[in-house]
Amino acid sequence: MPAPEPTFEFSIRDAEPGDLPYIREIYNYYVTNSSVTFDEDRMSLAKWKSKFAHLQKQGMPFIVAVSPSGQVLGYALVQPWKEKRAYRFTVENSIYLGAAATGKGLGRALLGELIERSKAAGLKEILAVISDKGAEASLALHEKFGFTEIGRMGRVGFKFDRWLGTVLLQLSLK
Repeated sequence: MPAPEPTFEFSIRDAEPGDLPYIREIYNYYVTNSSVTFDEDRMSLAKWKSKFAHLQKQGMPFIVAVSPSGQVLGYALVQPWKEKRAYRFTVENSIYLGAAATGKGLGRALLGELIERSKAAGLKEILAVISDKGAEASLALHEKFGFTEIGRMGRVGFKFDRWLGTVLLQLSLK
């Protein structure tokens, strides 16, 4: 009789500067291997440090899921939708999981926590901009949390020698 599969355990906490090399590696995997991000160039640690400092200064939620041993398994953040002041209560979310952590409920846990922390931060609207090819799991996850599709843009990105579009979803925070 095979041994039972070990329980997938993790905790969620605020991201810290020491997490950034791991966050960079998780994100850069998707840059190199998928069309879920339209970035074509890997992000440097310096860029992640700058982004982290910017989000911290603005009080934006940026969280990580970690294993019991402290390994970063995935992250989620919100960032300003636009820099114009009138948009200050509207953010765009990002969620990325390490390859070994997919399909285990981690995305659901991170998105739920990100929404709660966004409410606590006084934010009012969360937007998700999701690739229209290869991101079906992300679309389904967002829809489970009540995000509704508010638009599509076709052929706005070109990556891996093909045109890609985006699906725009929105969640109003009460």
